[in-house]
Amino acid sequence: MERRIGVYVCHCGLNIAATVDTKDVAEFAASLSGVVLARDYMFMCSDPGQELIVNDIKEHKLDRVVVAACSPLMHERTFRRVCLEAGVNPYLMEMANIREHCSWVHEDGATEKAKELVRAAVMKVSYDRPLETTEVAINPNTLIVGGGIAGIQAALDIANAGYRVYLVEREPSIGGHMIQLDKTFPTLDCSACILTPKMSEAGSHPNIELLSYSEVEEVSGSIGEFKVKIRKKARYVDEGKCTGCGLCMEACRLKGRIANEFDLGLGMRSAIYTPFAQAVPNKPVIDPEHCLMLTKGKCGKEGPTCVEACGPEAIDFEQKDTYLELEVGSIILTTGYDQQDPSAVPQYGYGRYDNVISGLEFERLSNASGPTEGQIMLKNGELPKSVAIIHCVGSRDKNFHEYCSRVCCMYALKFAHLIKEKTNAEVYQMYIDMRCFGEGYEEFYERLSTEDGIMFIRGKASKVTDRALTDEEKGKLIVCVEDTLLGNFIRVPVDMVILCDALEPRADSEEMAKVFSIGRRADGFFMERHVKLDPISTLNDGIFIAGCCEGPKDIPDTVAQAKAAASEVLSLLARGTVEIEPIVASVDEEVCVGCGLCEKMCVYGALSLAEPEGVMTVNEALCKGCGACSGICPSGAISVSHYTYRQILGEVEAFSSY
Repeated sequence: MERRIGVYVCHCGLNIAATVDTKDVAEFAASLSGVVLARDYMFMCSDPGQELIVNDIKEHKLDRVVVAACSPLMHERTFRRVCLEAGVNPYLMEMANIREHCSWVHEDGATEKAKELVRAAVMKVSYDRPLETTEVAINPNTLIVGGGIAGIQAALDIANAGYRVYLVEREPSIGGHMIQLDKTFPTLDCSACILTPKMSEAGSHPNIELLSYSEVEEVSGSIGEFKVKIRKKARYVDEGKCTGCGLCMEACRLKGRIANEFDLGLGMRSAIYTPFAQAVPNKPVIDPEHCLMLTKGKCGKEGPTCVEACGPEAIDFEQKDTYLELEVGSIILTTGYDQQDPSAVPQYGYGRYDNVISGLEFERLSNASGPTEGQIMLKNGELPKSVAIIHCVGSRDKNFHEYCSRVCCMYALKFAHLIKEKTNAEVYQMYIDMRCFGEGYEEFYERLSTEDGIMFIRGKASKVTDRALTDEEKGKLIVCVEDTLLGNFIRVPVDMVILCDALEPRADSEEMAKVFSIGRRADGFFMERHVKLDPISTLNDGIFIAGCCEGPKDIPDTVAQAKAAASEVLSLLARGTVEIEPIVASVDEEVCVGCGLCEKMCVYGALSLAEPEGVMTVNEALCKGCGACSGICPSGAISVSHYTYRQILGEVEAFSSY
């Protein structure tokens, strides 16, 4: 049957037309077999450009379309929709990428390469077959993994719309890193004052089931019908009976003898504890690594034990981990970040010198609910008279993380203000560049640099040492730094050094990416579908990301992203169903030998070996039609609809015949 193909060549302003002769390409396309119409236009993706295609399809009875323009990732859906509007199956449209593959990478020969790409697209589209999408019903429940500010905000937005939310947090309480902070820049609002009302609301909301001290073990299924296995770790305290009175913690033999993780080891706790006073749920948990009853079988305490002190008899040493299996329609990952261990940058002396501390440790020191009740003091209990704040510790560094951690400049400025306010010490900021990017941030910087008397030294500190060269330096920490504005190397003696350490992906991010079948970027953070056009979605449909698991960001940006993720979920729930892309792999059972190579290759978890048949099966809802399985299959048993051997061979023939 003779094809009637229309070819449309986009100028993309000068993005393409600057190096590609679009008119020449259109004239060349008109000469190809099956092409009945070829045009070039300034912006094919614009409304007039789309209308042009619709009118041509109807007037010239086109049955296939080729658009030579930008990346299919950018506008393939746009032109598929245009074809559907005009009555042509959307999968009878092909895009030739003559922007990223031609004009943006070639100064010479771009026009000839564009012609080859158009020829190949015309050859392939002639072999394309109509495909039909399928619809899947959306389970109205949502799983949110991570109970920091991003997870709490997303959970509240969805729950307030009337839908069920399961909020999973691996720690005994929700709150994340934000609840550890003292004040938030640039307004210096109390972090707990902002967050604890939201924590309380999330903990008591009728549509939110809070699963604290729990972790996701397995995820299967696909958008609309995910199945999730969650391990709820034993607290050894019956949450239903516990009243949160705290008498058990007072009775613990190990009270004040175990380093408190919430205070980063600066404060102490007992073996039965709540992480902090405003914890949600405000129920204690028993530390199985330190509790004498769990490690030795006896407490050996004179006087009442935690069991005897507990009136409601809530303590249960026989508790075991339990497993929950949930069905949800969508998932939001808000798993946050880790702060880099400053000892990984040994030249700054963290762990070697007492008064070299991390940024998060300073937050706990300056916090009124912290181990020193908000007093910024040295390890000997004295107030510092001079403090150095070193920026970019592990950030913007090819030896550690090449990216900027974004929040460090601003929290360093906040630290400087708090130090001046509480101790009136001299404060030195050692920075590479000041990056004050948000609303009110530049004004905050101007205030500190002009009114608070902070001394700024532009240069990367080379090391921190205690080797004094002068009497003035004796008993001090000396920061060696190059002042690039003055062109001098200087030594700054101080009492305390605060390291602005990098924000980095969580240590278990690789494992988490495998569990949820999503990608990670080269820097280790979870990968979004498109950095500009779809920064919330992942390549696994129905799974969204928000907050610092996607990359370093401040609280306002985290909240905005969480609300965007909740909006995506609510949009799915409002529709009730979702279309599944028909471009998927299929297996010829008579040819498949069950070797399993394709299953190992699939990053989406769409392939599994059927037992006892021993042949590979495809979960079409998970498959993204990437073709990796087809390429590695030694027996040629797997093909991908829309990218069959005949279609690919047609493209190869087009290139070889040029």
